[in-house]
Amino acid sequence: MTMTQAFHRTPRDYLLAEEPDDPVLFLSPETLQATARRFLDGFPGLVTYAVKANPGEAVLGNLLAAGIRGFDVASPAEIALVRSLAPRAALHYNNPVRSRAEIAMAGGHGVTSWSVDAPGELEKLAACGVQRGSEVAVRFALPVSGAAYDFGAKFGASPKLAADLLARVVKLGYRPALTFHPGTQCIEPAAWTAYIDRARDIAWAAGVTLERLNVGGGFPARRNTADIPPLGAIFEGIAGATCAAFGGHAPALVCEPGRAMVAESVSLALRVKALRGAEVYLNDGIYGALAEMPIMGMTDRLRVMAPDGTPRSGAATGRLIWGPTCDSLDRIPGTVLLPSDMAEGDYLLIDGMGAYSTATVTRFNGYGGLRMATVQALAEA
Repeated sequence: MTMTQAFHRTPRDYLLAEEPDDPVLFLSPETLQATARRFLDGFPGLVTYAVKANPGEAVLGNLLAAGIRGFDVASPAEIALVRSLAPRAALHYNNPVRSRAEIAMAGGHGVTSWSVDAPGELEKLAACGVQRGSEVAVRFALPVSGAAYDFGAKFGASPKLAADLLARVVKLGYRPALTFHPGTQCIEPAAWTAYIDRARDIAWAAGVTLERLNVGGGFPARRNTADIPPLGAIFEGIAGATCAAFGGHAPALVCEPGRAMVAESVSLALRVKALRGAEVYLNDGIYGALAEMPIMGMTDRLRVMAPDGTPRSGAATGRLIWGPTCDSLDRIPGTVLLPSDMAEGDYLLIDGMGAYSTATVTRFNGYGGLRMATVQALAEA
């Protein structure tokens, strides 16, 4: 990926000036920092950014500028990256499966908050010399609906095992905490309520007073034009459920937004390489910035612009979208509504593309060379 130095007012201004033939991601620092402040002002606890969603240095730098001081890191590479930019930031290593070498590296970089979901992983922390007094959060999972897809299939202890682990955390001299993840793109405040209620039951069964409760990520971003992500209702629901469940002994709260923090701050511009009837061939696809589309479904936050900057406004027509690689799997499932007057050389702009658009790029077949440009605003005034 290359970072352009030119600063343009909008993506349209950039496209007219630069006429790029490669995909371009446009970052709006103003939008990113405003989103960060919304979390900082609205969430009733510590906000830690899930670096995996977008580890770009420009993204991390703007989050730091907005006041984010904690980061959810899932690998040694993410730990080193954050430490290079923020030597004093709080690092929460919440990938619950780690090698001994990874534990040693993290400890050397000042990680003092860890998660576990199995007895062997807890004993591994102790065997590797993780200091007494460090925070260890037991991750648990429930069959709760309301998300695009569930993280509990891979991580999370049962409530009974979580209680046993939590009691063991205290015996080993660690600060007891619980953590969960309601699932990606979760739009139901009730999902958090269900988890918080069960966290109370787990702590009671373990005979432990929780110091902190990490309510995970899963906060929704705006995927489609009609979406209004209910962040305010979710924040209020978390605060109310915690108070109702724990009363005067409520643990401090932590969250780890990724997608909802960065998605809205980036738009993607792709170029139409060819049209064959109802088929559209683009210069990026599922091995690049569109990797999530087969999993999450294609967004309808689409704009088409002619090379001279004129918006295409023809009747919406169902089209099949192909990526640029020599692989027939490189396509967006189903049909996508696009203007009937779309033409070769046009630009397709996709909004809400800040999450998982750069982190999962493969460079398969030599494609995936995304540019990153900074703009003042993502839409025309």
